[in-house]
Amino acid sequence: MSAADPIAGEPGKPEGSREPEDSRKSEDSTKPGGSGKPKERFDAAGRRILLVCVAGGFTTLLDQSVLNTSIPALRETLHAGPADLQWIVAGYSLAFGLALIPGGRLGDVKGRKWFFVTGLALFTLVSLVSATATEPGVLIAARLLQGAGAGLVNSQMIGTLQDVFDGQLRARALGMYAVTGGLAFALGPPIGGAVLALAGPENGWRLTFLLNVPFGLATVVLAARHLPKPRPSARGANLDLLGLLLVGALTLALMLPFVRPPGWTGWLAFAATALLLLGALVWWQRRYARAGGWPLIHPALTRSAPYALGTATAMAQFGSSLAASLVLTMFLQDGLGLSPMGAALVALPSAVAMGTASALAWRVVQRYGRRTVTAGMVGSGLAMLLSGLLAHWAPAAVLPWLLALLQLLGGASVGLMGSTNQAFVLRHAPAEAAGVSGAILQMAQRIAAAVAISALSGVYLRETAGGGGHRSAFLTASTVCAAVAGLAVLASVFAGRAAAREQREGEPVAIRRGRTPVR
Repeated sequence: MSAADPIAGEPGKPEGSREPEDSRKSEDSTKPGGSGKPKERFDAAGRRILLVCVAGGFTTLLDQSVLNTSIPALRETLHAGPADLQWIVAGYSLAFGLALIPGGRLGDVKGRKWFFVTGLALFTLVSLVSATATEPGVLIAARLLQGAGAGLVNSQMIGTLQDVFDGQLRARALGMYAVTGGLAFALGPPIGGAVLALAGPENGWRLTFLLNVPFGLATVVLAARHLPKPRPSARGANLDLLGLLLVGALTLALMLPFVRPPGWTGWLAFAATALLLLGALVWWQRRYARAGGWPLIHPALTRSAPYALGTATAMAQFGSSLAASLVLTMFLQDGLGLSPMGAALVALPSAVAMGTASALAWRVVQRYGRRTVTAGMVGSGLAMLLSGLLAHWAPAAVLPWLLALLQLLGGASVGLMGSTNQAFVLRHAPAEAAGVSGAILQMAQRIAAAVAISALSGVYLRETAGGGGHRSAFLTASTVCAAVAGLAVLASVFAGRAAAREQREGEPVAIRRGRTPVR
């Protein structure tokens, strides 16, 4: 892809792809037979669909970032132990990750609309249970169900946006969805801090759950009215139940150790189990395809170097960004003595910059192409490294202000590259695997986040416990985050080269090979 190439024009859709009737007007703006040339604006139907997807994503992703601020108050009210808190916080992410790929496959095979509505209704109703819980066990169970509902919802969103929009509008729609997640994570702490300040600790954490209910109910009504009628994008496919079971078990083996870290023997057992499950999944997918079935992991995804390298870029970016944000919050509160609200205000410029940069990213991509992703990742890594260096040397009185300025750089960098990379990655997925391809991308990011958060918070806590001091610990953790960001830069460069090689051949190899269903 040349530097001036936008993320426009699908290279060709495989047979078996099917466009939702309700979205034809939205797609006419970028397809032949519409205006004859690409447009840069969503029509009324497209705006309504985009609003529903963005609202669903914001509601489900805001939940966890708001709750993190409420953990101390929740612990005191419910008398929750450390193991209970681990499951309350991490169980949501675990269930979320487990639901993504099954949800994506169900949407591909059966249609997306009612799975979206069902998942969001479950998430909203169980939020009431969470808000009224009087024992840790009840809250843990509710969080698991909330995570499952959120995973089912989010797995339908990317597939819906891919079904409905094409070309530049698809890139912009996916970008808006991606930035929604980033803003939800960034805005959660200030919102949670404000609720606790107004309602007090005992009632405040319950109100953070109740916030989900009005937004969730409104989005359910909008989804039922405005999402396209449920039409499968993978005609003739089935669910591949054994494939789903193997993927679920593999997800558990990868994420469970980071939800409840085991000893060294446990780590080895989980690693060996994950390798065995991965081998079994590869064997089964090949056997299923040879037998005439439609495997869960579409062959186009496993053959596409840009898809794999773009997913690796997203993993490194997502993991390093969330870990850096967590370590920054720990440093501001434990090292500098700021209140939760003060720490949240230092991080707030990141959300503002991310939203602004994401809104402009598609224009930057039109001019610079894939280099936008690489440049954004370089900026993000530099912001992490400079934050660590400043924390080590700058006076405490000015340090929060300096870190807030660097949050502007980091947020703008992630805003430029996060949504852009997602659009480039999903461009290489065939239409009949739209839901699964997006679900794999999201699940990979969540696994990366679980690993990075567990590892980097461990690095920070071990160094402070060992007498190294908070400044030294923050420098070490920030340097590691910057190194992971450097890996994302390399993956992005190689992804660009692989995509350019495919473009020279006429169209992406993965899409061309995946033109017909596996039979």
